[in-house]
Order: sequence, then C-alpha cells, then structure tokens
Amino acid sequence: MEAIKYSKKGEEIGKVTLPQHLFDAEVNKAVLHEVVTLYLRNQRQGTASVKGRSDIHGSTRKLYRQKGTGRARAGSVKSPIRVGGGVAFGPRPKDWYKAIPKKKKRIALKSALSSKKEHVAVIEDIEMSEPNTKQFQTILGATNMPYERCLFIMTDNDQNLVRSISNIKNVSSIRAEDLNAFEVLHSSDLLITEKALEKMIEVFK
Repeated sequence: MEAIKYSKKGEEIGKVTLPQHLFDAEVNKAVLHEVVTLYLRNQRQGTASVKGRSDIHGSTRKLYRQKGTGRARAGSVKSPIRVGGGVAFGPRPKDWYKAIPKKKKRIALKSALSSKKEHVAVIEDIEMSEPNTKQFQTILGATNMPYERCLFIMTDNDQNLVRSISNIKNVSSIRAEDLNAFEVLHSSDLLITEKALEKMIEVFK
C-alpha cells in the first residue's frame, strides 16, 4: 500500500510505502463500534445537575393543618409540585467514564486507518518560527487534495503549527501518539508528517 508524498511546499515528490500492520489490517466493525461508542461516552462531563427538595432553601414547616380545610394535604413548601420547589428525579452529577481495553483500542485504530487507506498522504516535516495560517493554508492548497475534513498528524505539539492550523476550517491536528479511532473516522483525509508516521509505527505495533 502506497501513499503520495508531498514536500514542505505541498509539491508531489514521490510515493511512500505505508506499514501493512496499520493500513492493511482487517476492519473489525464490531470492535470499532464499541470503542467509538465508549470514547464518546467518556467525553461526557456528567455535570448536569438540578436541585431536589432537600437542596432548596426554605422553611420545612407544614403549610396548613392536615384536616378541615377542604384542600389537599400539603407539607413542605419545597415540594416538587409547588412553584420554587425542588425537581423530582432530575439529573445529578455522574461519572460516565468507562475504561477501554488497550487491545481493543489498537484493533479499532488499525481498523479505522485501514478503512481510510485510500485517503492518506505523507508530507515532509513542517517547521514554523511563528504561527502563520496563510502559509499552512498555501501548503494544503498546493496538494490539491479534497479536504472536506482533514486530520493533520504530527509528532510534537508544536504551538506555532497548532495555532496555524486551528484557524483553518475543517482542518484539525493531533499528535501521532494521541491518535484514536474516532478522530480517524471523523476525518475524510489524513495528512501525516514523515516523523509522525515513524512514531505511529513505533507506538502502535
């Protein structure tokens, strides 16, 4: 399996052989679905919360006597059926995190990369002395790839490079070692630096 290789200026300069164990693995849809579902679940903050009747500030005295008024029996003013009262069965803070087995994450990532092997390109390592969105956009434009949603994979978290990419619509960046199945599937094209590809081979054996 080969991918087009681009220079730092975005010019096509040859081909690169992609590692078979990453880009030519069997696509396991069951594991892929499970891992992506758990990944999205783990992104939930679980901070939604409302006040129950025990959290409301107010008196706990009985509003009026139990019998003889002809009205329904009423206790606290904090009852959920009263205006200003607590919410019955409302959401409370919850930890949604669930660990994903390392082996399943690897299978899912390899499945995702293999499903995108026709949309992978490699580019020489790019270094920027300062954030420059226009310069990076020019490089992307020179490659003539249909970037509906491009994922730029690099090695180090270079802030100049990250800031240059962050202002470009439909283009996001990620470190090679942080790569996951969801980010790969969520992208239409993968643009990988040479060092990032070496790091992927090293980390995801």
